[in-house]
Amino acid sequence: MTCTIQNREKFLDKLANRLDRPRISTPVERPKWKFQPQYEVLKGASQDELLEVFTEHCKKIHTSIYFTDSNGLAETVNDVVANYGGGPIVTWKDERFTKWGLDPLFKQKWPEENIEVYEWDHTKKEENIRKAENAKVGIMISEITLAESGTVVLFSDENKGRTVSFLPATSIVLIPISTLVPRMTQAAQKMREIHQNTGHVASCINFITGPSNSADIELNLVVGVHGPVKVSYIVINDL
Repeated sequence: MTCTIQNREKFLDKLANRLDRPRISTPVERPKWKFQPQYEVLKGASQDELLEVFTEHCKKIHTSIYFTDSNGLAETVNDVVANYGGGPIVTWKDERFTKWGLDPLFKQKWPEENIEVYEWDHTKKEENIRKAENAKVGIMISEITLAESGTVVLFSDENKGRTVSFLPATSIVLIPISTLVPRMTQAAQKMREIHQNTGHVASCINFITGPSNSADIELNLVVGVHGPVKVSYIVINDL
């Protein structure tokens, strides 16, 4: 699909006029700050060291964490779903599930056990939302993972509906160790690199840190305010 920008010049001219200055048409030079502490946090940390930080932070955000490799992934996912009480389950449509050997679980074992598994289908529109609303478990993959805060970064597109991450009662996020970065600073760098290399940016990028919660009222933590009440991270050793 091709998008056409309408009335851009008129809009920018109006903004410049309101700011009482000429239009800036040349690229803005990035400031060279004397101090940039955001690059020093966990600087030079190995993936194992980042994983240790990430694991410790999961305790603080009320998130269960499991460790496996591609050989044990299907069994681990099955066990976590069983702990959540089974389906219905909604997943992204993602070829990595096949690559990681999850097809026998998604397409054979669970259906044989009468556990409903629904794969996101962008052609079905409203049905996707209904399935996500009624699902007990949503399964997705972290594209970038922030060690410092225990945050997963999800990229939405036509096959990866964002409702998979917030409408089901619980979430399972698969996290390849290779996606670990120290913090938001490096995540932003990585997203910029992806855009520069592909010319594409996800239609929606979600930063999710454990189950939904709020402590807005008298600083009392309430979990499950506006999304999954439980979240499990399954870390996959892909190094």
